[in-house]
Amino acid sequence: MKIMTSALALNALINRGFEYVIETCKEFNIDESHALKHSMEVYGMCKHIYSSELEKNPYLENQLPVIFMSAIGHDMCDKKYMDEKEGVIRYQKYLSDLMRPEELEIMGKIISTMSYSKVKVNGYPDLGEYQLAYHIVRESDLLAAYDIDRCIMYTMYRDNIQYTNALKLAFELFDNRVFKMRKDKLFKTGYSKKESLKLHKKAEKDVNSLKTILEN
Repeated sequence: MKIMTSALALNALINRGFEYVIETCKEFNIDESHALKHSMEVYGMCKHIYSSELEKNPYLENQLPVIFMSAIGHDMCDKKYMDEKEGVIRYQKYLSDLMRPEELEIMGKIISTMSYSKVKVNGYPDLGEYQLAYHIVRESDLLAAYDIDRCIMYTMYRDNIQYTNALKLAFELFDNRVFKMRKDKLFKTGYSKKESLKLHKKAEKDVNSLKTILEN
């Protein structure tokens, strides 16, 4: 099949990606904290960062399939739910008729190296001309992490615990990770630096408001 690069082809690819998310969540019982809504949120953040960088880096337009599909499917290969390597291969095969082999390869590398925990341990990979694409996808996921309700949901599903207990664990995670992301200089693009400040302040207010539940 001849792989097109038109807007129509890109839309078809995006639709395929979200179809994959729905199917994979059902098959692997991926809870809502990492399911379709999260994929859509990261994809949305990704579009904003991409748009803010495009004028200075017009080459990004040719990398849209990699950027968008990495954002949409990044948690469909998460080791919390499946074998990561097998998940990446599975996702690549699902998109193989719509993306070039080199695009599928770099998409797999982005998905496999973008998580907070891997960056903290291994640093950033060298992805050459796709380095900015990598940061766009990675930062989109980080920006979505400021949603404390998502953190609470994941812990309730994972540990099968009550809301207030999950709340305590969420506070710990935000103190140890989320509220340190800006200090650790994990945001590289101008858009993410500004947006993360807004989200950081909002998350602080949300956390303080939720703490009253435990205090009362």
